Parts: sequence; C-alpha cells; structure tokens
Amino acid sequence: MTVRRTLALLCLGLLLTGGVHAFAKNRWAQYEREMQDPIDDPPDANVPAEFAFGRLRYRSPRDGFRRARWGTDANKGERLFIIAVRRLSLINAQSIEQIVDVGNDDLYDWPFMYAVAAGDWSLSPTEAERLGKFFERGGFLVVDDVHNDREWANFMEGIQQAMPDAVDDEIPDNDPIFHVTYDISDRIQISGYNVVYGSPYERGGIKPRWRAVRDKAGRIVAAGWHNQDLGDAWEYADAPEYPEDLSNRAFRFGVNYITYAMTH
Repeated sequence: MTVRRTLALLCLGLLLTGGVHAFAKNRWAQYEREMQDPIDDPPDANVPAEFAFGRLRYRSPRDGFRRARWGTDANKGERLFIIAVRRLSLINAQSIEQIVDVGNDDLYDWPFMYAVAAGDWSLSPTEAERLGKFFERGGFLVVDDVHNDREWANFMEGIQQAMPDAVDDEIPDNDPIFHVTYDISDRIQISGYNVVYGSPYERGGIKPRWRAVRDKAGRIVAAGWHNQDLGDAWEYADAPEYPEDLSNRAFRFGVNYITYAMTH
C-alpha cells in the first residue's frame, strides 16, 4: 500500500470519527484562526508519546487578523506528516503537533521545532535570547518555505540575534542528516502546490538548497529547506493532483531530520 493510499484511508477515518469529537474543543483551538488549514484532533490526540513534533509560533510584520505567517500549512500539514512518520519509521510520535511560542519558556521542553515562512519572522531581544538558550540546551530547528536571498537573509538575521557568531553553510552530501534513516543521495527541489500550475519554484527562489547552522561542536542546530516547500508536500499528500513522488521524498527528509535531532 502506498503512503498516499494510507494517508487517504486515515484521513477518511478521521472524517468519519469527526462527529464524535465535534463538540470537543480541539487542543489548539485558540490558534485556529491563525492557521492556514486547521483540522479536528484525532481520537488519540491526548495520548503521550516518545516524540512530539514542535511547531514554532512567532511574530511577523506580515501577520494578518485571519492568518499568521507561522501558521502556514498548519495544522493539516503536520498531521499528515506525523501519520507518515508512524508508518515510515519506528519513532513513537504523538498524533498531533505541539505549538510552542518563541516567547514562552516552554520552548525548552520541546527539543524539535519546525518553523514555516521564517523568512518573514521578527524576534524581540528576549525571544532571540530564549532561542539561543534553546540551541545551547540541545534544541533543533528546521525551517521551511523560505525562498530567495532576501528571505534567507532575514531568517539568518534572527538566528544571529540568537547566536551572534552563527554562519550558515551548505550541508555536504556525506552528512549524517542525509543518511541517518534513509539514504537520500538524489536531492531534487520539493516544490509547493504551485507545481500543479507548472511552476516548480516560488517568490524567485529557483535553486533548491539544504542549509545549516552548526554549534561549536559541529552539530546542526538550525537547518533550512531553502527555496522549497515541504509543508505543502505534506499538506497535499492526499491530493491526487500533487506529485506523489515529491510527497514521498518530503516525508523521508522529515524523518531523517527528526532522527538526526534525536540522536545528535
């Protein structure tokens, strides 16, 4: 059974059981107006697990009343990705994401963080200090849906607030992050939904890049899927028109990055 078929069946199951939970408040209901694609919690939403997928909530000048930049692809994107994590790996993953505000000390309790569209983020001095301590304590951040040089530079400005000496580099082919679970040797651009309309890139970000910021010991603390949109590949994994190969590749990248964060 393909990953896409599995996801479609699981999504159908969630819809069929949705009536049971219709009167229950979703765990992150207070953030749903900020999300692009909110869906109801699955039946096992409150069951603890070994791994929790952290979604970083931050502020951006581009935030609107009905939509915030941090909430791009949320929360359907991570829900389908977590289903894939459970299918493609032995990681005991919680069925829903953990939303963590960069302005809250709860950040220290969740070592894996995923941030979308962080090329538009804006960190206050206290938020940047907290993020720096997050890295010092072993935290890992991966950013997605960051396109073109301007957005990457703005993302790095925030990272350098948190880690003043931070520099980014291209992750080499032999780095463990590409081989820790899946051997990913043929890397191609993971496009957003716009690929359905014939454009493999967006906002001028033509060349796909896999970038990283490391601590003094060489461990990756912040990674970037630059000029790519894995969140869309997860979110539309059950959409017949979106390329299945891109979703499958995006799932494997995600599993590798989680495994790296848990073991390094």
